[in-house]
Amino acid sequence: MMKLSKNIKAGKIKILILILLLNLCFFLFLDKSNGKGNQSFGGKFLEIKILDKVSSKTNTVELKIGKEIKFKNLLIKSLKCENSKFDDNPEITAYIQVIDKTNINNDEVFVFNGWAFSSSPSLKPFDHPVYDIWLMSCY
Repeated sequence: MMKLSKNIKAGKIKILILILLLNLCFFLFLDKSNGKGNQSFGGKFLEIKILDKVSSKTNTVELKIGKEIKFKNLLIKSLKCENSKFDDNPEITAYIQVIDKTNINNDEVFVFNGWAFSSSPSLKPFDHPVYDIWLMSCY
């Protein structure tokens, strides 16, 4: 009887070690598929061009995803950007929020809040009397 209980304990330990090894392999596989093994198309930075319609000057601005920047009277925040998966027709999409600080009564209202597309800016246009925004790159 004593030998049987020792074998059962040894078997339980072996099964526990096997389960731990399988979990480790599974998490390593997930890490590789989300890392360099599988190309990621999302970026950490978004580059946009802003046209000042009054002065006809353009400025290139780099946004860190999730951070808000101030450009003259605008507060601009990008929540996500992605590059297309197809090389023949590059497409950049980004989720952008823009607040115009000149409107004191509605400083919490977005002038633009949604997805922007580099190849089709008129699909959901950024409509502002002074500024225009274009997506340039996501990296």
